[in-house]
Amino acid sequence: MKSFKSGRIVRQAYYNCFIPNKINQEWIIDDPLVNDLLSKADQAIGRLDSFSDFIPNINLFISMHVAKEATQSTKIEGTQTNIEDVFQPRENLPQEKRDDWDEVQNYIKALDFATQEMKQFPFSSRLIRNIHEQLIQGVRGKDKLPGTFRTSQNWIGGATINDAKFVPPVHTEIPELMSDLEKFANNTAIHVPDLIRIALIHYQFETIHPFLDGNGRIGRILIPIYLEQKGILKCPTLYLSDFFEKNRQLYYDNLMKVRTDNDIVQWIKFFLVGITDVSNNSIETFQKIIQLKKETDDKLLRLKGKALDANKVMERLYQSPIIDVMGVQSAIGKSQASAYNLLKELEGLQILAKIGSRKKQDYVFRDYLSLFL
Repeated sequence: MKSFKSGRIVRQAYYNCFIPNKINQEWIIDDPLVNDLLSKADQAIGRLDSFSDFIPNINLFISMHVAKEATQSTKIEGTQTNIEDVFQPRENLPQEKRDDWDEVQNYIKALDFATQEMKQFPFSSRLIRNIHEQLIQGVRGKDKLPGTFRTSQNWIGGATINDAKFVPPVHTEIPELMSDLEKFANNTAIHVPDLIRIALIHYQFETIHPFLDGNGRIGRILIPIYLEQKGILKCPTLYLSDFFEKNRQLYYDNLMKVRTDNDIVQWIKFFLVGITDVSNNSIETFQKIIQLKKETDDKLLRLKGKALDANKVMERLYQSPIIDVMGVQSAIGKSQASAYNLLKELEGLQILAKIGSRKKQDYVFRDYLSLFL
């Protein structure tokens, strides 16, 4: 890795672009700190994955992790939606928040689509294009070739290409570079630890920047689905966007440092620290979920005859922590009056709290939502 050369600057008609070297090769890890960080990351992600075995109905809680990932990943790109907005109906939000809300919802759909597709198909350019089509369909960027690699030049930062912070490769290089990326992702003949492999894939994808829009979000979506496909995770419980958002400048700087200084080692270290940090935070969140669920279940015992209906409502709330009367009515299959009375009971037990206006009254499972803020 110390002898790694990231690529070369190539002059085009009136600007310079960066063409990365291919990555489908054997990688020798000769830095002791990388090995140490890899060991810590492996241990942390292993502990996180173990929760899949002993948390009943863990999929109930996955949707909250996905919502947080979608919120943080799109926030890196400039949206202002928060996780509470995600669970509100679009019409309840101010007009200025609705486009951002649309992008977050598309991210959730794209991530769900990608998770399902990766269970059936290998990592490929075709899969990536299909995910991209889901991501920007009908939102800002919808006119920028959804599901199609770009056929013109793009750039990152700067008002024009001439003052850009980074200019990715000319579009004619994309098919060959993406083919190389695909081969590297699936090459079992070379021995590269999967966590380092996905770190390299993420760097290379962001450097190729093969789409006119949505490259950052697609690159971050690829991380959890790749780890799940490789069997490192039994279900998608690890998302790095929160770490990247909290360390946004370091994220950009470390990616750029590879291109300018050939420092792939520093990028891998940053990525592995992120894996460890996010895994440990997710473990802590799951532990708090377990404790909160126990405390909530104890409260529900006081409802006696209504406990069964209350549990049906709670099952929905663990997936989406904001609900209204109609949502409760749908969950329990009873009258609107019964649904309203149950909401009042849950509010009285301090499980739910009112939010919204008198015209549109919603209830939030605040203690649960706060675990993801």
